[in-house]
Amino acid sequence: MRPEAATGAKFNKGHLWLHVALILGSVGMLLPFGWMLATSLKSPPQIFTYPPSLVPNPVVWRNYLDTVQAMPFGRFYLNSLFVAVSVTTLQILTSSLAAFAFGRLRFRGREALFLVYLATLMIPFHVTMIPNFILVRYLRWFDTFYALIVPTAFSVFAVFLLRQYFRGIPVEMDEAARMDGASSFRIWAQVIMPLSGPVLAALTIFVFLGSWNDFLWPLVVSNSNATRTIPVGLATFRGQYNTDWHLLMAGSVIALLPVLLVYVFAQKRFVEGITLSGMGGR
Repeated sequence: MRPEAATGAKFNKGHLWLHVALILGSVGMLLPFGWMLATSLKSPPQIFTYPPSLVPNPVVWRNYLDTVQAMPFGRFYLNSLFVAVSVTTLQILTSSLAAFAFGRLRFRGREALFLVYLATLMIPFHVTMIPNFILVRYLRWFDTFYALIVPTAFSVFAVFLLRQYFRGIPVEMDEAARMDGASSFRIWAQVIMPLSGPVLAALTIFVFLGSWNDFLWPLVVSNSNATRTIPVGLATFRGQYNTDWHLLMAGSVIALLPVLLVYVFAQKRFVEGITLSGMGGR
């Protein structure tokens, strides 16, 4: 037997249990989604049968039609899409500018200021929710898209992620651009941003998913169907004494589709961004 063949056999045998563990972990993570899909296709009496069955019998496709007709699902869908796209765009813009300042520019107190800025990550959202709500009411933004978008258009985590990536780009590129007469804004727009595709794609997925699935803040600042998002709209299927589980699960499946599409088309960039965002450091 050739040494290469023996090495390959040893490698496969040594990684067998690792692959088994990964497969079991994947099944465990996919099981809740499979149960959600199965419940969305069951009639109410089937949901609580014992022993429980993963396969609906019969399959009730009408649950999806009833879900769309039970509430203005199209309106909630458009609201969520508008808010998620707006928050993602603004957060990428504001975070990349701040990260460029902290990672590429030299000024007195930069590191101390960044540490103070980073320390705000330790403050839970629930602590700042009431002051933000009072400010929104003072500005008369309650039940408007301003309240849903503007307070979430800034993120310390996004600044930290982009700063780590920006610091991995050679400083010589900035110096060469400045010798050609480029300003700091032009360096940010034409040098740094085009080279940051992977981390920007990863951050876009993070922000879009977070905004799309956000429930607490939209629940606090929205009071009508004109501004309610999908997570808040789905909560209407839960009553004080009864919950329409089949409609709630059908609505959850519909709400999950944009998230899956975003990840499927950007998964390669997502993995690259996570891998490369910790590079460098000067």
